[in-house]
Amino acid sequence: MRRFYLIHFTALFLIINSACTPTSREETQQKPNILFAFADDWGKYASCYANVKGSEDWQKLVKTPHIDRIANEGVLFNRAYVNAPSCTPCRSSLLSGQYFYRTGRGAILQGAVWDETIPTYPLLLEQNGYHIGYTYKVWSPGKPVNAGYGGERTKYETAGRSFNQFSQNVTKMVTEGKTIAAAKQVLLDEVRGNFQAFLNANENGQPFCYWFGPTNTHRKWTMGSGKKLWGIEPDNLTGKLPPFLPDVDTVREDFADYLGETMAFDAGLGVLLEMLEERGELDNTLIVVSGDHGIPGFPHGKCNLYDFGTSVGLMARWPGVIKPKRVVDDFVNLMDLAPTFLEVGGAVIPELMTGKSLLDVFRNNNSGQIEKERNYVITGRERHVAKAREDNLPYPQRAIRTDDFLYIINFQEDRFPMGDPGEKDETELDFDLLANNTFATYADLDASPTKAWIVKNRNNGNEKFYQFAFGKRPSEELYAIAGDPFQIKNLADDPSYENIKTQLREQLLKELKATGDPRVTGDGQTFERMPYITTDF
Repeated sequence: MRRFYLIHFTALFLIINSACTPTSREETQQKPNILFAFADDWGKYASCYANVKGSEDWQKLVKTPHIDRIANEGVLFNRAYVNAPSCTPCRSSLLSGQYFYRTGRGAILQGAVWDETIPTYPLLLEQNGYHIGYTYKVWSPGKPVNAGYGGERTKYETAGRSFNQFSQNVTKMVTEGKTIAAAKQVLLDEVRGNFQAFLNANENGQPFCYWFGPTNTHRKWTMGSGKKLWGIEPDNLTGKLPPFLPDVDTVREDFADYLGETMAFDAGLGVLLEMLEERGELDNTLIVVSGDHGIPGFPHGKCNLYDFGTSVGLMARWPGVIKPKRVVDDFVNLMDLAPTFLEVGGAVIPELMTGKSLLDVFRNNNSGQIEKERNYVITGRERHVAKAREDNLPYPQRAIRTDDFLYIINFQEDRFPMGDPGEKDETELDFDLLANNTFATYADLDASPTKAWIVKNRNNGNEKFYQFAFGKRPSEELYAIAGDPFQIKNLADDPSYENIKTQLREQLLKELKATGDPRVTGDGQTFERMPYITTDF
């Protein structure tokens, strides 16, 4: 299989170079630029979602005018999901256009190594005449480091990386005497400088493909920064949090601080839009905005297959192709972006990509459900933090999400989903330790004030929140979305749902087997080893 795969990719490489490389500058200029703004740990949080089907109250508190502009002048996807709610496997899936479990050691976080035989959309676009580059976080396909996307050759950070710790750095500058507005501007100027360096490097006037990947929505951020820097009042979240979160001051403030970091990401995007307008390139640029999974440090979020962990924002703007003010209800997996970008850039889409291009959805003028076959997504997870469990064991899960149901298989129900508890009673641990040290206990849930509150208050009548966060889960979970949008009531053992459960299990396993998921096609041991090596997809 490996030999055939290498031959296939070599042939593909030759085809791309001989048949698809532009022959003139004029030909390259006919292709649109591609700007991809991809925030780390950013779920479905933007004010443009405030009035769409299934919106949550907190969307009304966050203000994201630049993200909203992309949605209002283009298309807003209401059902976009990551393939895996962990940064590395999600990005492996997105870059390769494949299910995360087909990317070898790219399917895990710690211990990940990129398989150089797997084609990725940025390098394929580069071979097709694009100037490519990134700022801040991406992933590292392309070897050696100086040659590939994710390496030094395509990194543009000459102005710095301070934007990634937005609230920390703004707070620091304010204590040193700057106003909040002036401190914010320093970091926004950094965004401008980095993007300008990328644009300046495009000496031949090629169409460009740029990845803007700030990590400020990733832990940690400064407590109280949501209110102090962005005017988000935590008390306005009272009665609006999902039922698996305690509605207390600590959690509301933590949530508000996260929404503040979302607003910082939006401000950075605004700089890029302004620069494109200044250059007259805005309307010749496909702009796509999204994030790599749900909120970190909260139960049901990051590292979970519930919607709170896998549902993300997705919006796209491309004048003349995408009709404005559309809201699409098709289920979209972010692995669909790789073939989309390749088709937009006139490059060959490798047959091995399991994602499906969204270009026809872009071109359609309607809202609602556009392509009837886009009626589900499959998500999954293996290993996040390597030391979360004894012997570095993963927590293997796969799920299928449809309009009406979420069905999850937990392959190893004897394991703790968020990692093993610490050696001592975690309720005796210091609050600050739990809020700042992910490895203090249950290491697959990021350290946070919310995590600390749930652990410390377990014995104060809050056992249900502790179980939502850390409790073991049965081998199967089934949730009816209409009456249970936050996936709280497991119906897997309800006899009246047996037929639905069976149908969803069969549909899920059929897709996993057809696409070569090692968890179900072999003995299930591929992902158990750390690190593991697989040569057969």
